[in-house]
Amino acid sequence: MHAQVIRLESTKEKMEETNTAESVETAYPGTPETETQEPAKSAKREPNRERNRGVALRVLLPFFTFLMVLALWSFVQTKIAPELPTPSQTWEHAKEVLAHPFYDKGPNDLGIGWQLLYSLGRVVAGFGLAALVGIPLGFLMGMSINIQRAITPLVQILRPVSPLAWLPIGLLVFKAVNPSAIFVIFITCIWPMILNTATGVKAIPQDYLNVASVLKLSKLELARRILFPATLPYVVTGMRLSLGVAWMVIVAAEMLTGGIGIGFWLWDEWNNLSVPSIIVAIAIIGITGIVLDGIMGLVQMRLDYTKR
Repeated sequence: MHAQVIRLESTKEKMEETNTAESVETAYPGTPETETQEPAKSAKREPNRERNRGVALRVLLPFFTFLMVLALWSFVQTKIAPELPTPSQTWEHAKEVLAHPFYDKGPNDLGIGWQLLYSLGRVVAGFGLAALVGIPLGFLMGMSINIQRAITPLVQILRPVSPLAWLPIGLLVFKAVNPSAIFVIFITCIWPMILNTATGVKAIPQDYLNVASVLKLSKLELARRILFPATLPYVVTGMRLSLGVAWMVIVAAEMLTGGIGIGFWLWDEWNNLSVPSIIVAIAIIGITGIVLDGIMGLVQMRLDYTKR
């Protein structure tokens, strides 16, 4: 009996110690929970640090690049070409030019905003005509081996020709500056559209065509339901390349033909020995090119399923 009482008391003491430990852990959360929470907090901090570091690099690196360009510009102006305006002088002139970009004092004295719009209008017209011709022609080349054999030699011969080489032909045929410039843009844009579209049609998986054959789709339905959606990434890429080249070409074409446009305005300012205006025009041309490429990039993100 005495031994049984001793065992019961020892068992009771162990149970009380266990209950006390559990109550302490419940009342005061122990170290294990804290240890599991700390790595989670540090894991959250790491992505934030990486994101902030990436944003800082994207801002600071271009800033230092432009700072180096300004320093080089100042060095060249001081040591090599004193007739070159300083960055501050160019900035003051830019504010004057951009203060009234849409003034109109006659056909030979328009603000830089009108000059830019005339150039963009020519680019859009030539680009649109090239899309209407080049994309269907690319589909035909991709779908028919005979059409490809017939057109490919002509494309390969004409594609390396400088777009400006077509300008005298345009002036001879159209007898006017504006349609000649649009013709040059058309010739510039059409080749990337044709080749990229044809490449996209050839890259369509054979399974897609087998499904179309099983469903007995007509040629129109085949193009609308399978060919065009599958080749859309290639088509948009060709259009984006064409637009970038077209914007470079229109400036050179307008410098040669005269009239109205950002290229002509740049050349006219050179004839007036206004170097600050030339630098301002270069900056505007570059910024406009970035905007056009950004617009095409958004279109590509919207229409190209591989970019989503």
